Amino acid sequence: MNTLLKATDIHKSYKMGKVKLDVLKGVDFQIHKGEFVAIVGASGCGKSTLLHIFGALDLPDRGYVEFENQRLNSFRWSKLDRFRNKTVGFVFQFYHLLDELSVLENVMVPAMASVGVPGWFRLKPRAKKKAMSLLERFGLQDRLRHKPYELSGGERQRVAIARALINEPPLLLADEPTGNLDSRTGNGILEALKELNAEGQTIVMVTHDERIAAQVTRIIRLADGKAKEVMLNQ
Repeated sequence: MNTLLKATDIHKSYKMGKVKLDVLKGVDFQIHKGEFVAIVGASGCGKSTLLHIFGALDLPDRGYVEFENQRLNSFRWSKLDRFRNKTVGFVFQFYHLLDELSVLENVMVPAMASVGVPGWFRLKPRAKKKAMSLLERFGLQDRLRHKPYELSGGERQRVAIARALINEPPLLLADEPTGNLDSRTGNGILEALKELNAEGQTIVMVTHDERIAAQVTRIIRLADGKAKEVMLNQ
């Protein structure tokens, strides 16, 4: 399998007052194209921290991440910005949608950010068509002009997934995408992610729900700052 992303000797710590908290203590593993990987572990073990490092939202204290054999720590800030915008799609537990924008506008935000204001007038018709197609796919074609606060939690998360996909990123990072939802709604979100993966989308998902994790391609468990692969169906 082709390696899409590789983490090597990732260390990360935080200062908590006078105390230094070592969260990641040498994490190593690879993510291959087309996989659906779940990262599991106890609360505070560093799952979200690791996901943020994968998406260049945070930097490791030591070690490095490679995307298609390119080290992220070698990127200039402008290239890192492009990486975060074009290469990675982010889905968060609490959606992070902009309430002042409509559902359609929220989905188009990453596309607008990828070109800036001058190029937006040329790109907007294509981006709007793509956003509408994604929202229709997720059953939200009747919600285009609604504001996020007018939607249910499941609907907001589907909007967030559509937004993450607007620039067609090769890697989708999902941080507890079902964690703020009831079981039935969470199952619907998981099914949507599984469908995307079946079409070739590479997904890395942080979850605390072992039942959810058991339905993906591969599970990585974080414990004591290290990563260990979990064998499925055992």
